[in-house]
Amino acid sequence: MTAQSSKTVLSLDSEAVFSLKDGINFKKSPDDGKCYIIYKENGELKACKNQCKHQGGLFIKDIEDLDGRTVRCTKHYWKLNVSTMQYVNPPDSFTQDELDVVMTDEGGLQLVEVIVWDPWLADPQDPQELQEGEVTVTYLTHACMELQLGGKKMIFDPWLTGPAFARGWWLLHEPPADSMERLCMADLIYISHMHSDHLSYPTLKSLSATRPDVPIYVGDTSRPVFWMLEKRQVQLTNINVVPFGIWQNIDEHLRFMILKDEVHPELDTCIIVEYKGHMILNTVDCTRPNYGRLPHNVDLMMSDFAGGASGFPMTFSGGKYTESWKADFIKNERKKLMNYKTQLVKSLQPKIYCPFAGYFVEAHPSDRYIKETNTKNKAEELNALIKKSAPGITTWTPKPGAVLDLALALMSPSRKAITDPPSGTNIYKDSWDFDLYVDELNRAITAEIFKHKSWIQFYYIWAGFKNYNLVVRVIETDEDFIPIANGYNYLVDFMDLSFPTQRPTREHPYEEIKNRIGVMRHVVKNGLLWDDLYIGFQNRLSREPDVYHHRFWNHFQTELPVTGPDWDLFLQQVPSYQRSAEPQGIQTESVSASTLS
Repeated sequence: MTAQSSKTVLSLDSEAVFSLKDGINFKKSPDDGKCYIIYKENGELKACKNQCKHQGGLFIKDIEDLDGRTVRCTKHYWKLNVSTMQYVNPPDSFTQDELDVVMTDEGGLQLVEVIVWDPWLADPQDPQELQEGEVTVTYLTHACMELQLGGKKMIFDPWLTGPAFARGWWLLHEPPADSMERLCMADLIYISHMHSDHLSYPTLKSLSATRPDVPIYVGDTSRPVFWMLEKRQVQLTNINVVPFGIWQNIDEHLRFMILKDEVHPELDTCIIVEYKGHMILNTVDCTRPNYGRLPHNVDLMMSDFAGGASGFPMTFSGGKYTESWKADFIKNERKKLMNYKTQLVKSLQPKIYCPFAGYFVEAHPSDRYIKETNTKNKAEELNALIKKSAPGITTWTPKPGAVLDLALALMSPSRKAITDPPSGTNIYKDSWDFDLYVDELNRAITAEIFKHKSWIQFYYIWAGFKNYNLVVRVIETDEDFIPIANGYNYLVDFMDLSFPTQRPTREHPYEEIKNRIGVMRHVVKNGLLWDDLYIGFQNRLSREPDVYHHRFWNHFQTELPVTGPDWDLFLQQVPSYQRSAEPQGIQTESVSASTLS
């Protein structure tokens, strides 16, 4: 059952209402300083929060707006048409949530927000006294934490070995030597979402060889977290998909609740763990967890902090994307993220805060440019900002193997609640099995399907994206993003899903995507999402005009079919596909293995 209540977020008297001009009005609440947008046209009023639905940036007047209807986000320059509450740049993306406009008898106005009841308030538990050692939190690496909760051990997001996003991300911190053993001994595992720095198949493959029946819990997202389980040939037999906002009882003292993200409900989740009335909140990577409504005064809060988990703008070229523009943009983005996290933590007032889920590095030598360009926030700097803004909050900058004893932390701030790793512990990784994983990806290069150029038509028909005015050129490249002489280089017109030899004569947006051949073919062969290419920094992009095509990227990053392409069927049908592809002039033959040597 979902209960609702309402809250008046802004009140204007009759004089202030009379002074509203036609078009866009920005109004700030004197109570909490939050800003709202009121749009007036022909005496009718619409209103919304001054907060971009993409990543929470503030809107300002759009200097390019000619009709007084759009505002521009200061974070990523998204544009919202306030008259329709539709985002117009990027097109076909989000709809802004409206506030109810209620007129008073005196001619004043109230903006009313409908509030969904906070599900964690169901069956509230009074906090009980904890004994030393009863609840401990051990940091392993990246987003992986081990929680000792009485007699149960719970582990979050185990990425302990191998890369994430194909070969783009590698662990920054060296996990404790017994991390895999700890994982195999867990009583339950929570995996927040399907991104490979949280859902690590190399890690889960090792786990399944020892403990295939370990209970794993995921949220009931519209795209299943484990949609690739069969393809990955990982034998896990106890995966539990649970509904959002419902307590899951593990024993008489331990329970947890999974909540979804407002911005990416098909993807991201977060979790509240409660033991004897003490709450631990882990928002993981959520952009706007649980529609911005989260419990206050929890005992421990964890969240991401680093930034840099996107191909933008490091992988873009042309136009404004000079090195100085990229450096300025990245610097500003990281600063905004630091300020946002500081304000979020200050508003929620946890007793202890720990930044995590950001300890990765672009370690492969061929990604040196990304590593040098893609600067990230430091946990120590965020914690310093929080201490300055909210000195009553204890902060923890974790190191692999460090342990927080919650009972000691709650008893007295002066008590030694955190045990650091033993002296001499290797905190940072200094070696990675590059060849093992890169060779695995590159094995896709010589797959039988790529000997037949009609794989292109078969693949994009399988992908199922069309009726969108966008032409994309896809180019296979070597490690340095130089096109391979005999690699595939083709156009896809997504208006009618055709494969022309030249760009159409009609007016159309155009995007050029250069992909490292091994990763691209691995993604195609296995029907994977394009996150491996984009978030993994395995491509280089340019676009005309410089517009983000949300529908296109959202489809290839989250909405591809959950069942991969039937390449066996394709090979049986090659002659017919070859004939249908020939007149459209798909341009090149497949690359041979010798081309790469």
